[in-house]
Amino acid sequence: MNQSLWSLSGQRALVTGGTKGIGEAIVRQFLDLGASVFIVARDNTLLQRQLTEYRQQGHTVEGIATDVSQPGVAAQVIDSVKTTWGSLDILVNNAGTNVRKATADYSPAEYDHVLNTNLRSAYELTQAAYSLLRESSIGGKIVMISSVSGLAHTSSGSLYGMTKAAMLQLTRNLAVEWAPDGIRVNAVAPWYIKTPLATPVLTNPEKLAGILKRTPMNRVGEPEEVASVVSFLCMPASGYVTGQTISADGGLMAWAY
Repeated sequence: MNQSLWSLSGQRALVTGGTKGIGEAIVRQFLDLGASVFIVARDNTLLQRQLTEYRQQGHTVEGIATDVSQPGVAAQVIDSVKTTWGSLDILVNNAGTNVRKATADYSPAEYDHVLNTNLRSAYELTQAAYSLLRESSIGGKIVMISSVSGLAHTSSGSLYGMTKAAMLQLTRNLAVEWAPDGIRVNAVAPWYIKTPLATPVLTNPEKLAGILKRTPMNRVGEPEEVASVVSFLCMPASGYVTGQTISADGGLMAWAY
């Protein structure tokens, strides 16, 4: 077996929302697979603690504490990557949030918050990173962390579902548009995963029972199980895969009844 096909050795990756949940699992797995990682997160204290930990383990890691949902921040982040490394091979748009409520009850401020965090940040970072990814000597890779809420109705709310569905369409469009530039674009759509964002739901016994009843594998996913799909999509082994959405959902989307 050609082991280099199943490695991220020598690659440079940017991961947003990289200090918690799925994002943290992606960062740890990327580092273990040989990549250098640039982490973006809002909590500077947590970010610095994790950067110190990773460096003590011998990994090459950088980071910046900022809010990618704010206008102009995406360009600043990419400028920081360019100044630090001068190149980029992988972009993982993982930063996300949610406000769970009925559609009629959302305020304009909540609408802006969810769309700017989930969708605007992904679009602007992807756009800003284009030139660096196009210049990658091994081909640029983009992975959008979407959700099964972008594929079907869930109780997570319409705004969350809208943003996650839009990320999937952006994935398809860019996979075609940027294929001539050697950039592959894919998405991962998780179901409920044990993350801080899902904690309010998973700690509710009634809601958890409903989730498990609808999940063929009868369990909630682990962050590492999503990270493994992301890692595969960034490896040379997946070199002919682009424009795809892989559901990490315990069989949810396959179960019509």
